[in-house]
Amino acid sequence: MMDVSEFKEYMRSGKPTGDNPEIFTMLNELNDRARRITGELNLGYHPMDDIRSIFSELICAELDPDFRLFPPFYTDCGINITVGKNVFINSGCCFQDQGGIVIGDDVLIGHMVVLATLNHELEPSKRQSMIPGPIVIKDKVWVGSHSTILAGVTIGEGAVVAAGAVVTKDVPPNTVVAGVPAKVVKTIVPEP
Repeated sequence: MMDVSEFKEYMRSGKPTGDNPEIFTMLNELNDRARRITGELNLGYHPMDDIRSIFSELICAELDPDFRLFPPFYTDCGINITVGKNVFINSGCCFQDQGGIVIGDDVLIGHMVVLATLNHELEPSKRQSMIPGPIVIKDKVWVGSHSTILAGVTIGEGAVVAAGAVVTKDVPPNTVVAGVPAKVVKTIVPEP
């Protein structure tokens, strides 16, 4: 039987899940766990310290005391999310983290952002198979409301993803991307 570290390693490899029964068993177990923990997180009011505690349980890691999250929050895995210092995640976000999500320091994530680290095979006979790809959000990034970031994308340090953008490829540092698909619309000149 596959353990969590073997699962993470396999998903980081970028290999399709195919019809590997061990992967699907682990995906189902992690989904059940994530639904239980997010159910607790999303049910009623919790002080921010309790939100940090529940989210720490979800991602199996300690959080910076400045981490803030406004529920509801949704994920179907949870264990493959890494969060830096001074991160804010607004309400209604959906993180599909099986392929890995890394969030740097001083990151702002707006309402209802989707981070999707899995794609399905295009061939109909193989469509149940999934292809994982990590999402990396570098330090000081602002991800605008209702935007979507797809598998395999890195958002460069200091970048801004405009509200409603669909990001399908890497974003250079200190740029603003907007549109569907997202394209660079502005360069940010950082203050010295």
